[in-house]
Amino acid sequence: MKVTTKKNEQVANMIFASIYPHYLSRIEKNGRTKEELDQVIEWFTGFNATSLQNLIDEKVTFKTFFDKAKIHPNEHLIKGVVCGYRIEEIEEEFKLYKQCRQMEKLIDELAKGRKMEKILRKEKK
Repeated sequence: MKVTTKKNEQVANMIFASIYPHYLSRIEKNGRTKEELDQVIEWFTGFNATSLQNLIDEKVTFKTFFDKAKIHPNEHLIKGVVCGYRIEEIEEEFKLYKQCRQMEKLIDELAKGRKMEKILRKEKK
């Protein structure tokens, strides 16, 4: 599927705090913890538990969320399909949408029971 400007704007304007509980319930249904979810989000965005909670309390949009994030240098290693979109094929002009899908891919892997060391990608030597 192709990302459109409209779709990118819809995601940009969504409130992170309204989506986070869905992430949490999804991973908890599969035996994972809030701490593990926060660890995955911290690896990807640089937000520790306190700063993540502040962003939730402030009800920031995904645009603000990703504008403030320090995206991990290994984010290019996050590949695959999420919601019908192949992450590595999302155009650079839709960077926010790509980052959102990359984070969802990590959360998806967490929910599916993947080992943390695999989720938190490292460059191969």
